[in-house]
Amino acid sequence: MSDTVFAPATAPGRAAVAVVRLSGPRAGEALSALAGRRPAPRRAAVRKLKDAVGRVLDEALVLWMPGPASYTGEDSAELHLHGGPAVVAGVLEALAGLGLRLAEPGEFTRRAFENGRLDLAQAEGVADLIEAETEAQRRQALDQLDGALGRAREAWRSDLVEALALFEAAVDFPDEDLPEDVAARAQPAIERLLTALKSALEGVERAERVRDGYAIALIGAPNAGKSTLLNALSRREAAIVTATPGTTRDVIEVRLQLAGYKVILADTAGLRDTLDEVEAEGVRRARRRAEAADLRLWVVDGAGVEASPAPDALRPGDLCLVAKADLPAGDAAARALAEAAALGLEPHRLSAHRAEDIAALEAVLSQHVIAALGSAEPPSATRLRHAALLAEAVQRLESALGLSAEPELAAEDVRLAARALDRITGKIGPEDVLDRIFSTFCIGK
Repeated sequence: MSDTVFAPATAPGRAAVAVVRLSGPRAGEALSALAGRRPAPRRAAVRKLKDAVGRVLDEALVLWMPGPASYTGEDSAELHLHGGPAVVAGVLEALAGLGLRLAEPGEFTRRAFENGRLDLAQAEGVADLIEAETEAQRRQALDQLDGALGRAREAWRSDLVEALALFEAAVDFPDEDLPEDVAARAQPAIERLLTALKSALEGVERAERVRDGYAIALIGAPNAGKSTLLNALSRREAAIVTATPGTTRDVIEVRLQLAGYKVILADTAGLRDTLDEVEAEGVRRARRRAEAADLRLWVVDGAGVEASPAPDALRPGDLCLVAKADLPAGDAAARALAEAAALGLEPHRLSAHRAEDIAALEAVLSQHVIAALGSAEPPSATRLRHAALLAEAVQRLESALGLSAEPELAAEDVRLAARALDRITGKIGPEDVLDRIFSTFCIGK
């Protein structure tokens, strides 16, 4: 890229400090035009910034970072301004007046990728780090930014090279004094690689759930106490609570953090047969959300007389919460607990109005989240894009194993597997894929 770009790197609005970044061959020239004498490389200095007619725009901290030792690998500069909107607008107008172009979303990171400062998986780690809301998301993004997937790819590549060398030796030197089973000797390397790739594939699902959130659905009959429990766990009145059955008609979501992980807790419409068209749609959505959730909490009215049947979506390991434990127990509690035991559910009695009961439930839910998402070994592949390419590589390698008696075809499958793995880190990448990835970044990064 031959043009020089600029963009604010901090959010719009009033703040103590606003940062504007510049990158490209004219970054030094633009910095000198605004600030006069450039500071020493990578040393901050205070300078008065002036526009083309000499009017002072701000007194700012400026940094000069000549390439290739910069984030983008190009000549770069940063202007740390006072954060008033008028100051920022004046500086951006002055930069545009110098002939510089406002950067596109993600353009700084794309330049870093194209200049070899980051591979594509690391660039995706930058995007994930910006979006991180929880400790687990932050750790996962930092591992990606640190090059975890690139290092894994290099390890996979050694087995690929070994297998490919053996197949190509069998193809190119059939008359040489080589062992008759030279192609078959590629099998251990391919099998090792298949094991590693399948393990990486399993980690993608966990990584996606860390990023998107662990889904928990509150399900049960009308007036069982689901909305009251949602409000207690979220520490706010997220759902309307009334004595009228069927108050909740749609799925209500709140975002929680449990054990450092993002959790999406959903309150759903009470499950019952109804002729009301709107409520019936709510029940349909409730069942669909329950099926898709990672964990279901069957909430039962512990003070009720009649027990509703257990929802069909329940699975072993889900929770049966006998609510309203602060009220006299009804017959429904005992019946629900017996049904829960038959289904392999975890039983818990609680009142949403007792802080100790909510704290105990949060501890139980945290254990489920950690069991599902926690691991001593962070996943190297974290996105569906990675999963698709890993699956393609696995398919090619399994095909190569089946074609070991035909080394020409097996070698081609190994080469195609290598190309799929190269595309994960951007060694080979179609332009439209790069456009899609970097367009998700914010301007200034």
